[in-house]
Amino acid sequence: MVRSGSASGTTAGPTLAVVAREAGVSVPTASKVVNGRADVAPETRRRVTEALERLGYVRRPRFDAAKAPALVDLVVQALDSPWSGAVLRGVEEAAREAGLEVVVSSAPPGHGTGLTHSSGGSGSGGRPDRGWLDRLTARGSAGVLFHVAELSPAQYARLDHLRLPYVMIDPVSEPPAGVVSVGAANWRGGVTATEHLLELGHERIAVVAGSRRRMCGAARVAGYRSALASAGVRPRAEYLRVGGPDEGAARVRMLELLDLPEPPTAVFACSDRAALGVYGALAERGLRVPYDMSVVGFGDLPEARWAAPALTTVRRPTAEMASTALRLLVRMMAGDRPEGTRTELSTRLVERASTAPPPV
Repeated sequence: MVRSGSASGTTAGPTLAVVAREAGVSVPTASKVVNGRADVAPETRRRVTEALERLGYVRRPRFDAAKAPALVDLVVQALDSPWSGAVLRGVEEAAREAGLEVVVSSAPPGHGTGLTHSSGGSGSGGRPDRGWLDRLTARGSAGVLFHVAELSPAQYARLDHLRLPYVMIDPVSEPPAGVVSVGAANWRGGVTATEHLLELGHERIAVVAGSRRRMCGAARVAGYRSALASAGVRPRAEYLRVGGPDEGAARVRMLELLDLPEPPTAVFACSDRAALGVYGALAERGLRVPYDMSVVGFGDLPEARWAAPALTTVRRPTAEMASTALRLLVRMMAGDRPEGTRTELSTRLVERASTAPPPV
């Protein structure tokens, strides 16, 4: 973890970020000194060592899978989320390789933020409470993977105080500086979806997005805009529709698009759920996909394959994100520190039957 400070009135000692600030170095540099790495200048090593002794820094024991299987927690927002199964598969695969035992739990109810992950994340939003976080360490967890919408500043501070390594999987909002997270290449996914429609001959391309607060949704819309600009197509303000992330809200936004004097001929929905809402609006108006309107989604949920017609969408590598997060967590448990705090995995277009050239 790399956030400075600790909770007042606590006795767990300073975090590595506090030591780094005291010594006037970066957190990765301080981590190298703590872990006995050789690639540190002598003067820098002296300053960090003195800061460690002055502040009374106590290092967490290094994780050694050869001694005994370590216990890690995977916290998902809802076990019945369409994304939770893929997350579980990815974590299970990587945990088996690392010799870890995994405890899976859902975030306790009653601490929600009102956020949901329908645009590409896990179930409805929630913030685990402080006591619940303390229980993770009480049962001996060596690290935590969070697949929840977001954590509050107080919870980030509590995790730092507990000195518990953790990684965020596809958070809705951008985490604080220094927090390690794994996500998808959302901007590139937005570019890919829009370029596919442009290559088919569409120029009147609309986008149906979720909340403006969502980091992933904003990146997908930015990719959409970039692809249009690269193709020399002027984006129309009326073709950008922002609403809730569920099917009902997307259906309303699509009906608004159909009522324009010059409706679009194609739609990029920033989630598969939104794409299904677009399907509903088109069916209500007696329009057919893809003959009257092409539709591209984002996520590649199982529903994308079951839809009629099957939905062309951008695949979000959920299982791969989860396994990558677990491998990063293992490194942190061993006292290492990833060079970068944000890891993005590539997306790819999955062509099915919902896109075609624009109608004549």
